[in-house]
Amino acid sequence: MVSTAHSAWHRIAHGARDVFPVALGLFPLGLAFGILMMQMGFAWFWTPIVSILIYAGSMEFLAVNMITAPIGPATAAIYALLVNFRHVFYALNYPVHALKNPVTTFYGVYSLTDEVYAILSSRPDTAWNQGKMMGAQFTLQFGWVSGGLVGALCGNVIPDSIQGSEFALVALFLVLLIEAYDARREPLMILAALAAGGLGLALSPDNTLLIGMLLYTGVLMLRYARGERA
Repeated sequence: MVSTAHSAWHRIAHGARDVFPVALGLFPLGLAFGILMMQMGFAWFWTPIVSILIYAGSMEFLAVNMITAPIGPATAAIYALLVNFRHVFYALNYPVHALKNPVTTFYGVYSLTDEVYAILSSRPDTAWNQGKMMGAQFTLQFGWVSGGLVGALCGNVIPDSIQGSEFALVALFLVLLIEAYDARREPLMILAALAAGGLGLALSPDNTLLIGMLLYTGVLMLRYARGERA
């Protein structure tokens, strides 16, 4: 029994260790969210409540604006669907079979974020077991929630502008990109992504991300139609 418990904790610690650098990248993003909540007039305890109940990164920022603006439930639901619709596709590759009971299955699905998907998909040959997945996903959420809590409690003493903090998200996804490329060296797909983003920027600077993602999705669909492994 002791050996089994020790093995379980070892797997959890292993998963936490694997994602710790990414969790550090989520901390300043959570910090920004906590500061925003404070500036919008919310009590400090609402920040961890929102981060736990919603836990959707960009959707949390949008939710604050929807809460404080006269937006109806139907409109809010449509916004949430459009912003988070990509998670439907994340679920297709999520190793839910590794989760052995309803509690871990619920938490695994609930805490499936961009970062979790990027890490799991960038290491397809890794034996993702329940302990490693729970350790990884909890550590990432802790990085976000703890950052938000610090921002809500200490927002008044944090300078209005911290040079370089706006690059935190870019740096985080660059790290995930490097890991994904290291696991699956496909330079043509990197070039396709750059081309899609560049074309999106040329067509409509205000909608670069949407156009770029649609174009790149089209590339992936063509690869799938040709029978290539995406």
